[in-house]
Amino acid sequence: MRAKITYFVTAAVLVVYFVLVGSRGVLLIENGTAITVTFGVAVLVLPVIGLWFLWKNTQFVRRANRLAAELDAEGGLPVDELKRTPSGRIDRDSADEVFARRRAETEEAPDDWRSWFRLAVAYHDARDVPRARKAMQRAISLHATNGTDGRDGTNSAGSTEDAVGA
Repeated sequence: MRAKITYFVTAAVLVVYFVLVGSRGVLLIENGTAITVTFGVAVLVLPVIGLWFLWKNTQFVRRANRLAAELDAEGGLPVDELKRTPSGRIDRDSADEVFARRRAETEEAPDDWRSWFRLAVAYHDARDVPRARKAMQRAISLHATNGTDGRDGTNSAGSTEDAVGA
């Protein structure tokens, strides 16, 4: 819950910032000279990019949370079996060991969104955030496109599909 509050506060601060920057861009455009209009347009581009990035990031987090909830309902969330240092940080060797198992699991079932989700968690625990994000995007994509549980080729209606996604 703390992470959600932090995310929403940060998002709200960013939106306020984007509004302030956008208003400065409008003021520059209203000034009417060639230089101020150019700067005003350039300044208006920044909030647009920022809002787009915030929107895409929020969508990613919501989709990942939906997968986590579904996996939790199935009892398939990865168990935290990592060793920790006295300060509470994850032990690197422990994270590498779990990562190796998750990678092998994903190689055995490359079309199973669940294995990609668990691999994303392992990447995150190993402090490799870019790969964690890519693995989670893969899990989201597989979940959205296949509609299968990824293990036996059956979808939620119970029909069998071709392994290549006919």
